[in-house]
Amino acid sequence: MDRLNRLAIGFMALGIAGSAFAQGGIPSAPQPQGTPAPAPATQQGPAKAAQPAPQQGAPLKLYTLGSETQTDPFPPVNPKYFTVDSPSVATVESYLKTMLGFDPNRIWRVMAIQKTAAAGVSKVTALVSERGPNAKVDTAVFFVMPDGKHLISGDASGVSPFGSEPFAENRALLQAHADGPAHNAAAKDLMLVEFSDLQCPHCKDAQATMNRLIQDFPKARIVIENFPLTEIHPYAFEAAAYGACIAHQSAEAFFTYAQAVYDTQGALVPETAELTLKNAAAKAGADSAAIAACAATDAAKAEVNASSKLATDLGINQTPTLAVNGRLIPLGNVPYETLRSLIVYQAGLDGAAAAAVSPNGTGFDLKPPQE
Repeated sequence: MDRLNRLAIGFMALGIAGSAFAQGGIPSAPQPQGTPAPAPATQQGPAKAAQPAPQQGAPLKLYTLGSETQTDPFPPVNPKYFTVDSPSVATVESYLKTMLGFDPNRIWRVMAIQKTAAAGVSKVTALVSERGPNAKVDTAVFFVMPDGKHLISGDASGVSPFGSEPFAENRALLQAHADGPAHNAAAKDLMLVEFSDLQCPHCKDAQATMNRLIQDFPKARIVIENFPLTEIHPYAFEAAAYGACIAHQSAEAFFTYAQAVYDTQGALVPETAELTLKNAAAKAGADSAAIAACAATDAAKAEVNASSKLATDLGINQTPTLAVNGRLIPLGNVPYETLRSLIVYQAGLDGAAAAAVSPNGTGFDLKPPQE
């Protein structure tokens, strides 16, 4: 997996703007000349402009998760670029650790937290690189909103959670409302919630990944929530309503039904959609006529709408999306080993490491993502 894809996975919420430093008047980052960098770390930079910065020209030290330090490829921190008290450097560091710390090769440094023309909005600039000689240094820019809980990335891709625990509110929302059919554990310490659309081809493809997660994380609660994208999939809502009715019989019946719909997605067209859904219901052992009648009721539609609202409240706008204790990961281009590393890492941050164990009850032998 190439370095830019790994960086994108960790920084899904942020924009990478390679020339942002030069444009913003902050010294641009030099490219390293063979200097190895340490494991992911937190920067002990200035929280306020009044605090001293490292002497210009002196080799910087990057504090690792252990006790040792090494020089890194980043330029010196200059206190004149820290012009507001909020967010603090410590909060930004905690956020970056949450976003990037799953990759042992990743290092970073906060270079600026600045006042903007918009009241209460702060601009944060960080350098991101990796261990190894000649590693490229990327620039991440984002804007923290006045509430201190949200940010807008430098590429204006949308509003995302921010803070020392950016996914805590999402996690609480899922624990309270993600009540769809579930695999494995009843406990909600580690929740993997897939938001899917039964007419979505990418959701069909993602089932191989979901099946691996079900096998690999027996102590996680793995939930399926319907999120029909009706603008592009005209039969997704009806398929979800059928599924809601079948799920009342049993979770296993729902999973059988859902797979049957995925297997026959091509028949979800005007001429054969109704028959296709009824056949899928029958394959799940349900009375297809009764399920069709149930799916047409206001109660079934309300269930689907509630699941869709949950997705919208979380800020989800595509399927399939996996919420890992509130951390949103679009499924599709994420290699499985990287996804598994993210799950284990997030579980550890949330104090749920005991739920992120392999079927034999041991931890996973996680390796750094490969090129």
